[in-house]
Amino acid sequence: MKQVIKNFVWVLAVALIMSGCSSMNKTQKGAVIGTAAGAAMGAVIGEAAGNPALGTIVGATVGGATGAIIGNQMDKQAAEIEESIPDAKVVRVGEGIVVEFSNNILFGFDRSDLSEEAIVNLDKLIVVLDHYPDTNIEIQGHTDNTGTEKYNQGLSERRAAAVSDYLANSGVSADRLTTVGFGETAPKYDNDTEEGRTQNRRVDFLITANEKMIEEAAKEANK
Repeated sequence: MKQVIKNFVWVLAVALIMSGCSSMNKTQKGAVIGTAAGAAMGAVIGEAAGNPALGTIVGATVGGATGAIIGNQMDKQAAEIEESIPDAKVVRVGEGIVVEFSNNILFGFDRSDLSEEAIVNLDKLIVVLDHYPDTNIEIQGHTDNTGTEKYNQGLSERRAAAVSDYLANSGVSADRLTTVGFGETAPKYDNDTEEGRTQNRRVDFLITANEKMIEEAAKEANK
């Protein structure tokens, strides 16, 4: 019963935060999320929403004054990415950023080699990532539900790896990069429509603070 109550509190807190308060900016919301539940809440959100990007970022939340400082830096970085790559979807979540590149920006249909357009857009992203070196970047590959689960899983992994390799070969530290493939298991859009399937063929970038950023933000918060 205690576990049920705890889960209910977490979900309720998430609902309140995600619904938003007009008097709070994104940085403040990030601090509230971290203070409320931290990593445990992140796991609940990720599972409940079927959104691994959301769960991973909220799970990495520090919270409090330190989290508010990190959130402010993420606001600036997100704004630069939006300006540099208007075709990408950029969402600020807590103390992190989700950047969604759709399949038609990065890959041809059923391919895992980067297109010329992909290289142009990734080069733009790399410029911003270089401005903010104290972040971790998780690259998540996704597919629609066309084809077998096994094939889609492999395709999503190859696409995430192709992006990671390009970033690393272009000077982004490999220590900042991790990859994961979700295949068809985490759709954000309706797989019953062609438009939805196209949108589900995507790569998400999850940008979060690394240990150095967290330590520096904590020092600033304690001044």
